[in-house]
Amino acid sequence: MHKNGKVAVITAFSTIALSTVFDLIVGLDQRVLTGVSNVFIFGAIIYVSYVLKNDTLEVVWRSSLLASGFAIGVKLCSSSIFGSYLSILCFFHFTEYITTSMIRPQQLTIDSFLLNHSQAYAIAAAASWLEFLIELYLLPGLKNLRIISNTGVAICLVGEIIRKGAMLTAWSNFDHLVRFEKEDDHQLVSHGIYNWCRHPSYVGWFYWSIGTQIILCNPICTILYAMASWKFFNQRVYEEEITLCNFFGQQYTAYQKRVSTGLPFIEGYVPVNFQQ
Repeated sequence: MHKNGKVAVITAFSTIALSTVFDLIVGLDQRVLTGVSNVFIFGAIIYVSYVLKNDTLEVVWRSSLLASGFAIGVKLCSSSIFGSYLSILCFFHFTEYITTSMIRPQQLTIDSFLLNHSQAYAIAAAASWLEFLIELYLLPGLKNLRIISNTGVAICLVGEIIRKGAMLTAWSNFDHLVRFEKEDDHQLVSHGIYNWCRHPSYVGWFYWSIGTQIILCNPICTILYAMASWKFFNQRVYEEEITLCNFFGQQYTAYQKRVSTGLPFIEGYVPVNFQQ
């Protein structure tokens, strides 16, 4: 594991531990105090990061932010479905960084948290929060459908397991970005979870993203997320498989014939001589 991965783990556990101790000492409402204490801790860390301009501290404040969000989410779970969503969201981004630090330490950057994945990703997240707040005000009963929300939690957990399982199986062959040049040690991974589908990391993320909106009981964003995710992965798989066919030739086309993409109605890139 990269040293910054270890820093992230230590920071996350320290943040949760400090906020818990603070709550117990003061003895007030834990949901309120967790928020106050975590904001205080996070504020101090981000101030130091800004002053010192240190890469490690950049990791620290992001880890602290995600750990704080996770802790607050867990404590809100019993009273609000947003708590489940918040904890699931923070856990996903934190474990993306930690897993990358294990399997691709040489490629680990701040971007490995995927917090700044894209402008579209940020807009989609903001839209889901806006829908949740509007419907919470206009249709409060909709946000109390625990069976639906818990179904979303289950979908997210399954998606998380599939994605992280794919990353760990591929190990150094995994990358957050599409590679256009083949590395010397790059191998085609077709065992384990890759024996079930060609793009398990995308399958996991696809269902995870939809699951987050089911957790929030957001009917509009559930549909929009499904459409946007399908469009994104349809293009991503097509582009990636062009490079994989160039990298591995007949070895990959034989793999294509044997195993599906795993994503609904997405075939990927089909070479001209595919049927031969």
